Amino acid sequence: MAKTQFKAESKRLLDLMINSIYTHQEIFLRELLSNASDAIDKLHFKSLTDSSIQSDFSIRIETDKKNRTLSITDTGIGMTKDELESNLGTIAKSGSLDFKTQNPNDALDIIGQFGVGFYSAFMVADAVTVDSKAYQSDSSYCWKSEGADGYTIEKSDKQNIGTTITLHIKEDSGEETYGEFLDEFTIKRLVKKYSDYLRYPIKMECEHSRKKEGAKDDDENAWETYKTLDTLNSMTPIWKKSKKDLTDEEINGFYKDKFSDFENPAKVIQSKTEGSATYSSMLFIPSSPPFNYYTKDFEKGLQLYSSGVLIMEKCSELLPDYFSFVKGLVDSEDLSLNISRETLQHNRQLRIIAKSLEKKIRNELALWLKNDREGYEKFFKNFGLQLKYGAYASYGADKDKLKDLLLFESSSENKLTTIAEYVSRMKDGQENIYYACGDSAEKISRMPQIESVKDAGYEVLFLTDGIDEFTIKILAEYDKKKFKNIASDDINLEDDEKTKETEEKSKQHDSLFKLMKENLKDKVLDVKLSNRLKNGAVCLTTSGEMSIEMEKVLNAMPTADHKVKAQRVLEINPNHPIFEKLCELERSNKEKLKEYSELLYVQAALIEGIAPEDPVEFGNRISKIMAQ
Repeated sequence: MAKTQFKAESKRLLDLMINSIYTHQEIFLRELLSNASDAIDKLHFKSLTDSSIQSDFSIRIETDKKNRTLSITDTGIGMTKDELESNLGTIAKSGSLDFKTQNPNDALDIIGQFGVGFYSAFMVADAVTVDSKAYQSDSSYCWKSEGADGYTIEKSDKQNIGTTITLHIKEDSGEETYGEFLDEFTIKRLVKKYSDYLRYPIKMECEHSRKKEGAKDDDENAWETYKTLDTLNSMTPIWKKSKKDLTDEEINGFYKDKFSDFENPAKVIQSKTEGSATYSSMLFIPSSPPFNYYTKDFEKGLQLYSSGVLIMEKCSELLPDYFSFVKGLVDSEDLSLNISRETLQHNRQLRIIAKSLEKKIRNELALWLKNDREGYEKFFKNFGLQLKYGAYASYGADKDKLKDLLLFESSSENKLTTIAEYVSRMKDGQENIYYACGDSAEKISRMPQIESVKDAGYEVLFLTDGIDEFTIKILAEYDKKKFKNIASDDINLEDDEKTKETEEKSKQHDSLFKLMKENLKDKVLDVKLSNRLKNGAVCLTTSGEMSIEMEKVLNAMPTADHKVKAQRVLEINPNHPIFEKLCELERSNKEKLKEYSELLYVQAALIEGIAPEDPVEFGNRISKIMAQ
């Protein structure tokens, strides 16, 4: 029989579909099983009004390694000769889409919408045969093709309604091991991975072993193999079951198996949404971060299903970066898919689902914080850094969504606190939310700058992560209270009388400060008397938006092509004996004053965790003064 050329499309287009559209050859099995499920859906729909239809509604897979064939048989609606011609003779023609258009029923869920999935078979097969008998038809027909050269259609002797697709698997070549698609283990794995939740049983004869009756353990031939017709898929997705019908053991087992975690999830978020976007979701917050979570190798994303068929392993569009720690899956019946079912069109439907998921996760975290503080704090220690990055990213575009989920250590609490809780404890008349930065809460609590703030009865937030101050800066204020770094040079907690006294004393010793500033050259913006120190001799503060902690973080980045520097101010305690010594040296020994200026600056820098630029010189200077 002469071959008929494919309609409407060229050989080049078919070649493109076979070799370029899909990124993984194994996708072919998912596509053919989905098509088989669609065919059964159509006949099942007909059976609702036609009692004569009797079928077990199932899919069967058979392999023949000797002849290198893989067959998939469904008990679905089948195709007539015209439908074979129309659906398989024209690339991108969808019988499923036509059927749904002719039967506009919301209850009818057809997976296939574009009709290209069938041609994925040619990625692994050099010849494909489709033998089909249609519902209410007396004849059956066989469609055959070896690829882009065309196809033939002729009568066949198929007796039962349905379709059998037979693939002649290509010979292995180089790194391409097509023969693996004839292995029982491979087929089981692919069905479990992609088609486990198709609503009809996928059956295959599988090999098992058992001990022969009466055989002894030490017998050479004590074991025999046998075959049984097994169902490979579970058919009922766990996420479509009601929460009350699921046990913790079932959920935890599903999570650990599905997402390769040895710990139970810290939080499970299950929901079913209908309306502008209809979908089911089951999300998990891990108990511990993945080993590569804070590296460039980590990939965020949720598994995406369409009516129980896996479409994408990691759909990153469904999660914002600040919730990238969330694992789980989404199953939607009405997503628009492109022709490969593998890449989503960035359409309105997907954006609606993503927005809904973001809100759901955020609300669940807020409830967790409210109802289980201990559990939330453990979660925050694992993933709080990501929330802080989220509040800071994109110039604070999402800061209002995340600010109430953030936790910080505090000077008055032996536990983490929210900003809202800090504000609720503020003193009457307090205008600022005070914070301090450092490597740890213990180190921050010993900073000389904190003395006057604590003495005034103000609580201080301890910022110990590198991102913390950047996040606080982008928040700018909370409940109309502005954030203030205690190391900023414009903080003054003294009363008017004390302030005036400090200002007068500063004027009297203006020449000393000018001389010290000259001695320190470009190390500091200014030298002045401090109105905040109680016991410490000196401290460093900063002028402007950049703090010393921000300077350290920015300069530690591998992408920093030049060093940035905060505008440092050296503050001296007017009530410390060192101040009198400096005044004396100004009058008697200006060279020694220079030595003291350098030492005091390095001392203040060390308190901030900044190493001396020249440790050897610093050590020599200490030894010289000690020897005098």
